[in-house]
Amino acid sequence: MTRVLFVCLGNICRSPAAEGILRARGLPDLVIDSAGTGDWHVGKAPDRRMQAACLSRNIDISDLRARQFSVTDFDRFDLIVAMDRSNYRDILALAQGKDKVALLSEFAHKQGAQVPEDVPDPYYGGDEGFETCLDIITVGIDGLVSDLQARI
Repeated sequence: MTRVLFVCLGNICRSPAAEGILRARGLPDLVIDSAGTGDWHVGKAPDRRMQAACLSRNIDISDLRARQFSVTDFDRFDLIVAMDRSNYRDILALAQGKDKVALLSEFAHKQGAQVPEDVPDPYYGGDEGFETCLDIITVGIDGLVSDLQARI
């Protein structure tokens, strides 16, 4: 069983979308979760705009609830995937399990995809930002799935 955790800032946009997209792939023996480095949205559902953007792609993330990343996540997960370099640095600042932490874009780049290093946070923008964010996350998930399948 492989355990994957996606991490963004507030856990209401990017990381729950990544969790939903990977869950939709239906890979066996995979535990998937998401968290935020901040605590502002703990217990809240994903942003309604991200829910709508995901639903337009037949991915329902409405049942997810935000939680904050914790040092115990290093023990609970085999792979911790940050959405951007800022969150990556915040995770590494906890100084445990560095070999378990990666940027989502790394998986896309391994497959030759041209995506930004950071998945942009769509929270303060319009609907188009959520679609762009999902496009980038989807390419990253494609690379992650290839990586996970190669490990099996």
